[in-house]
Amino acid sequence: MRFTSASTSADGTTSRDFVHDGVPGVLWTPPGEPAGLVLGAHGGGQHTRSPGVVARAHRCTAAGLAVVTLDAPGHGDRARTAQDDRFATEIRARITAGGDAGELVASYNALQASRAIPEWQSVLDALPDFGDRAGFWGMSMGAAIGIPLVAAEPRVHAAVFGLIGATNALVAAAASITVPVRFLLQWDDRLVARDAGLALFDAFATARKSLHANPGGHGDVPDHEIGGAAAFLAGQAAAG
Repeated sequence: MRFTSASTSADGTTSRDFVHDGVPGVLWTPPGEPAGLVLGAHGGGQHTRSPGVVARAHRCTAAGLAVVTLDAPGHGDRARTAQDDRFATEIRARITAGGDAGELVASYNALQASRAIPEWQSVLDALPDFGDRAGFWGMSMGAAIGIPLVAAEPRVHAAVFGLIGATNALVAAAASITVPVRFLLQWDDRLVARDAGLALFDAFATARKSLHANPGGHGDVPDHEIGGAAAFLAGQAAAG
């Protein structure tokens, strides 16, 4: 892991940009010794320093946690492949025409997961100072990457998912997740059908899961849920 720059914000959070195996990312650390590490996966069309990603990272550092974020394949400072461009064009066209882009989005998310999971595992390998346990926080495309990652990665001990609906692949992965899960659902989400979100929540094998549903659309997750998710991850880190 090669660090390229560092800065400290007014709240004492230090952010260090890095490149690891060609993948750009940011490591966010609190002022004191971190109580744990969170893997923070961004949503579609975003990157490691999108406003929502930065806000979630600062909520975690305020709770004493370090956070590592990565640019997903085809996002941020990473080159887009012809396949990325084709999916983006087809999804935009379907939405503009008033059609259902759900199947296309699910196919792209599955591709993203296959590409991103080895990258997240490699980053975990590169951060041994934070121990062998981490939390995960990913919404929308970040959740589509995170669910199969958490299913496959024993070093993840708790997860926050949301804004994602059931597909055969995600249901199968969720059925093998036994760590504590906090799931966020927007009741009026036009991108994720309510029933699909509820079906995915139901599929998680863990008995230690909670559903947090709020009115509003895909991008309207209320602030108290962001704070609650950070507190949940901090509590799970403290619980060991």
